Amino acid sequence: MTTPQIYRADQVGSFLRPKYLLDARAQFAKGEINAEQLREVEDKAIAEIVKFQEDVGLKTITDGEFRRTFFHVDFLKQIGGVQSDEPFAFQKPDGTMELAPPTIRVVDKVRHVKDIQKADFEYLKSQVSKGHTPKVCIPSPTMLHFRGGRGGISKEHYPELDPVFYQDVADAYGDELRSLAAAGCTYVQMDDTNLAYLCDENMREAARNRGDDPNELPHRYASFINRVVAQRPEGMTLGIHLCRGNFKSTHAASGNYEPVAEALLSEMHVDTYFLEYDDERSGDFRPLRFLPKGKLVVLGLVTTKFGAMESKDDLKRRIDEAAKYVPLEQLALSPQCGFSSTVHGNDIAFEDQRNKLRLVIETAQEVWGDA
Repeated sequence: MTTPQIYRADQVGSFLRPKYLLDARAQFAKGEINAEQLREVEDKAIAEIVKFQEDVGLKTITDGEFRRTFFHVDFLKQIGGVQSDEPFAFQKPDGTMELAPPTIRVVDKVRHVKDIQKADFEYLKSQVSKGHTPKVCIPSPTMLHFRGGRGGISKEHYPELDPVFYQDVADAYGDELRSLAAAGCTYVQMDDTNLAYLCDENMREAARNRGDDPNELPHRYASFINRVVAQRPEGMTLGIHLCRGNFKSTHAASGNYEPVAEALLSEMHVDTYFLEYDDERSGDFRPLRFLPKGKLVVLGLVTTKFGAMESKDDLKRRIDEAAKYVPLEQLALSPQCGFSSTVHGNDIAFEDQRNKLRLVIETAQEVWGDA
């Protein structure tokens, strides 16, 4: 049985890309530099963001997701049997433009055909100082189902989804986790928008229109993720982050966690939950009553969408409110999401990242005594 690592001040993972990295990605897209040259630029940017995180006082260190365009697509499309379409921009009724995320489709049997994150993790690990923990963020396996539902999964290869499709995906994830563990990885976070979307009535109605029952889906997804957890290597902490959307400081869903809370907290077997609680979109803390002993909830009380700073007093008050439903020792603190879930980044300055993270760390130290 794995004993989860506990960090009272944690983070979700992504950071604003420096301009020189964005420029290099644009050059690569035009064929002006090759993949090896792009990777050299990414390595430089990752070394800098690792130092930034260590200097600010974090103990968990990510690569900022600097090798990705989207938090999920770059990983998922490297799984055998999965394809993605290109994103496209569209005009909303108010005249503003919005980017539609790439569509993920399952077109063949799902399988692990290569180590997806191993080389990236090995470079991250080489840059992280002793006493810090390199963390890998990957998309949740539910991303292969929710967006397209039954219609996004080949009926030829999966006439029935349960159990074969879910088990094939879990086995592919299990192979990836074992690959990471062999490289020395001990902390993996799965990023999941779908369970948070199922808190929003509009999203629930969309699920109904695809032929899914939004009341049943949270329980199915808990079982789905548990198939992955069952293959977790010994000594690896496995967390899940719920996000209501974070593209360029916008959100896609709202709603209290109540519709998914029991399945998420009681039925799912992950160690750590990163839950957004930065504004009224997330509702109150009452759903936390389902959290069993031995698990940790990381309260995302500090927004990454805008630069305005929260106060320590307000953060401590909200932590006290959460502690009415779950013991204080089962709580921790983080920003609500990453600062750049896609390459485009949030509407926030680079220095705001430092200020927000320092606020998280200092508040955690004052509440728990050790971040």
